[in-house]
Amino acid sequence: MARAGRTRGQATAASVDAAEVERFSRLADRWWDPEGEFRPLHLLNPVRLGFIRDQATTRFRRDPLKPRPLDGLAALDIGCGGGLLSEPLARLGAQVTAIDASVENIRTAGLHAGEVGLKIDYRHAAAEDLAARGERYDLVLAMEVVEHVADVAAFLAAAGALVAPGGMFVLSTLNRTPKSFAFAIVGAEYLLRWLPRGTHDWRRFLKPSEVARHLRANGLELDRTTGVVYDPIAGRWSLGRDLGVNYMLSATKGDGRTSPKTPSSFETRPGGRSSG
Repeated sequence: MARAGRTRGQATAASVDAAEVERFSRLADRWWDPEGEFRPLHLLNPVRLGFIRDQATTRFRRDPLKPRPLDGLAALDIGCGGGLLSEPLARLGAQVTAIDASVENIRTAGLHAGEVGLKIDYRHAAAEDLAARGERYDLVLAMEVVEHVADVAAFLAAAGALVAPGGMFVLSTLNRTPKSFAFAIVGAEYLLRWLPRGTHDWRRFLKPSEVARHLRANGLELDRTTGVVYDPIAGRWSLGRDLGVNYMLSATKGDGRTSPKTPSSFETRPGGRSSG
């Protein structure tokens, strides 16, 4: 069964944008409707999950073809929403902690995970809250989140601090290009109505180079960047070279003994415990 952490009070960290939290809170009961407002994420989920699995199994020297290739890894899903990614991560074997600044999202996620019998540590919290407590995780995820935060530098600093030595960070977001304005704003929100109007602010989109600069400042080395492309004819997403709209990246943190890209001496930390 899912374990819901604290679900009262307000997450007030520097990165939390109250207006964005309120926007997603109003949709909290519709996260698991595959034909609703979050349909694009339901379609995107297999691609982003595959990217996470492949990068993590390479980093931690796991067999990606095993039923639970992430078994024993402590994973943190920042901005988990209703748990669309947290649940499949748990099924892959990860010990998942998932946080969101919206108490309604956490309530929805906890109820759904309980219904399907998954054990996920859901908490109403911001990344800064966990970082301040010294928590560390093997795998930290920020998927479709950074474009909604109030303070990018504070958010990515907290995310970087949450990655254990030898661990991995995975992020997905939208690029700030004319193409992304045309496709992600005009197309997705106004013409095709895949998303509610106002879901995204193009000015908050980040270029890959901007994200990489923040990651380097917080002890993370960029490992891989890939575009995520939608095929409207086939109706599916895939990885590709085009970074003009959506992209994902992975970054790693050195363990103090080897290069950040050398996983051989990595030791997992169960349960996201404090490294202090």
